[in-house]
Amino acid sequence: SSCLFTLPVRGSEGLYMVNGPPSFTESTAFQRDSGKNCKAVAFSKDGSLFAWCNGEKVNIVNITNAELLRSFDLPKAVCLEFSPKNNVLATWQAYTTAKDGTAGAPNLQLHDVKTGKCLKSFIQKKMQNWCPCWADDESICARNVNNEVHFFENNNFNTIANKLHLQKVNDFVLSPGAQPTKVAVYVPGSKGAPSFVRLYQYPNFNGPQSALANKSFFKADKVTMLWNKKATAVLVIASTEVDKTGASYYGEQTLHYIATNGESAVVQLPKNGPIYDVVWNPNSVEFCAVYGFMPAKATVFNLKCDPVFDFGTGPRNAAYYSPHGHILVLAGFGNLRGQMEVWDVKNYKLVSKPVASDSTYFAWCPDGEHIVTATCAPRLRVSNGYKIWHYTGSVLHSYEVPSNEEMWQVSWQPFLDGVFPAKAVKYQAVPSELPSAEPKPAQAYRPPALRNKPVTSSKLHEDEPPQNMKPPGSSDKPLSKTALKNQRKHEAKKAAKQEAKADTNQQPAQSSASQNAPRSAVPAVTSGDPEVDKKIKNLKKKLKAIEQLKEQAAAGKQLEKNQLEKIQKETALLQELEDLELGL
Repeated sequence: SSCLFTLPVRGSEGLYMVNGPPSFTESTAFQRDSGKNCKAVAFSKDGSLFAWCNGEKVNIVNITNAELLRSFDLPKAVCLEFSPKNNVLATWQAYTTAKDGTAGAPNLQLHDVKTGKCLKSFIQKKMQNWCPCWADDESICARNVNNEVHFFENNNFNTIANKLHLQKVNDFVLSPGAQPTKVAVYVPGSKGAPSFVRLYQYPNFNGPQSALANKSFFKADKVTMLWNKKATAVLVIASTEVDKTGASYYGEQTLHYIATNGESAVVQLPKNGPIYDVVWNPNSVEFCAVYGFMPAKATVFNLKCDPVFDFGTGPRNAAYYSPHGHILVLAGFGNLRGQMEVWDVKNYKLVSKPVASDSTYFAWCPDGEHIVTATCAPRLRVSNGYKIWHYTGSVLHSYEVPSNEEMWQVSWQPFLDGVFPAKAVKYQAVPSELPSAEPKPAQAYRPPALRNKPVTSSKLHEDEPPQNMKPPGSSDKPLSKTALKNQRKHEAKKAAKQEAKADTNQQPAQSSASQNAPRSAVPAVTSGDPEVDKKIKNLKKKLKAIEQLKEQAAAGKQLEKNQLEKIQKETALLQELEDLELGL
C-alpha cells in the first residue's frame, strides 16, 4: 500500500520521524530535533497534527508537510494532549509552591490551537490523570477537582456547567462515541462501606436514583474502568494492594461487568491468580481476559459473561485486538520472553507465533496489518530499538540504537476509524528482506548433580490446550421472545420425558436440588444391583490409592515396582468404572 504512516521516535538521539511501510526511512520533511531533552510528544486524534516539547518550546506541526503551526514558550512542559477535534492543546508541568509557602502558579494550561491564546489555566498538582477529558465532539469537557467532577460545555472554561458530587469521586471515565455522553465514576469504600462504580448519563446526576447502573464491591484499593466502543458497558478491574492470603505478589483482582441498562455481573475466571490484562473487542460484544498464575489462561467472553473461546494456558500477560477486531494478539512481555500468539478471531485459528524478545511496548498500526514492538528505556537500558512486523510473523524493519544511546518512545500516527477497510486474514507470511527473528532457545537450568544424566521431563504444571466454549448450534444473537418460549417448552418436555423414564425404571427418586448440587454433595446413586455397587466401590478405592501414589511420586518418593505397576493400570480402571456407571 502506498499509504505512508509516520512513526515518531524519541530518545537520546533526539526526535525524528520515520515513514513507512512499505520501506521505512527517516522523513526528510520533518527536521530532526537533535536536543536530548524531548520530554513528550502527542498526535491529534485524526493524526493530522503533531506536538512535542523540547525543554524550550512546545511546537505544533501539520504532519503532511511538517509546517510549523504554533510555538509556545513552555520550557518546563512534560505532558501534552490534543482535544478530540483539534481545538485545544493541553499542557502540564510540575506544580511548585512559592518560597514563602503561598500557592504556586497554575501549571495546567489549555491553549487555543487556532489562535495560540491561552483559554484557561488551572492548578493541577498530580501528574496522574492530569488532562481534562473531552467527549468525542468536544461538547463536554470534565476534570476531577477535590473529589468532585466539574463539567464545562463547548470549551467555555470560565463557567462550570455541571458538577457531579458524590462523597469522594476518586476517578471517572467518559464514554466514547456520539452523544449522549455517559460517565463512569468510582467511589472508594470507607469505614466498612463498600467501594462502588456508578454509571450516569450526562447531565442527570441527581441522587442515586438517577444512575443508569451501580455495582459495589468490598475488595478494591484501586479500579480500572474500561468502556466498550459502543458505550453500552463498562468492565471494572478491582484490585487490592495486598493479597490477604499471601498467594500473590500482585494483590488480588476481580473483574466486574456493568451495562448501561442496569445489568451487572462478576466475571467468573476459572483459574486463580492475578488478572494481567482485560481488553474489549472493538466490536463491543466480546472481551478477552488474561489471568491466573503462570502459565496464564486467556479467555474470550460475551456480554452475558459466558466464555466463548478459551486459549488454554501459556506464557502471556497481555492482549491486543487489532483496530478492526478481526485479530487478537496474546503476548508475554516484561518478565516473560516476548512470545506472541496471533489469532484469527472469526475462526479462532492461530495465524503465527512470532517472538519479540525484551519488548516493553506493543502497538497495532491503524491499518490492522502492521505492528510495532519496542525495547525502551528507562524500562530496559540495553539494546533499545524497535521492530515493525506484519501480523503473519514477518519482520519488515528493525532498528537498534547505538550502544551508548537510549530510545524512550515510538508510536504510530493515529487515523480516524473507517479510513482503512478491514481485510481478510492472511495465514501465509508476507515476504520480507529481513531474516525472521528466531531467538536462541533458552536451556532449562539443571542443577550440577543432574547435568550428565538423561533428561527426564518433570512438569510443574499441566498445560491446557485451546478449546471452543460455544455450545454447539448456539448463535451470538440474543433469542427473540418467541424463540425463548419455544426453547423453554422444549426443555420442559424433555425434562418431563426423562422423569417418566426414571419412574418406570424404579430408580430411587432424587430431588432436583441434589442433581444441581456439586458431585460430592450428591448421595451415592445405587444401581439396585448390589454386585455392581460393590464393584464400583472397589474401583473407586483403587483409583484413590493410585491418586495417593502419584502424589507421593510427585513429592519425590521412590516407588516400588508393584506400586508403579498399579499406577499404570489407572486408565483401564477409569474405563471400567465409566462403563459400569454408564450401565446404570
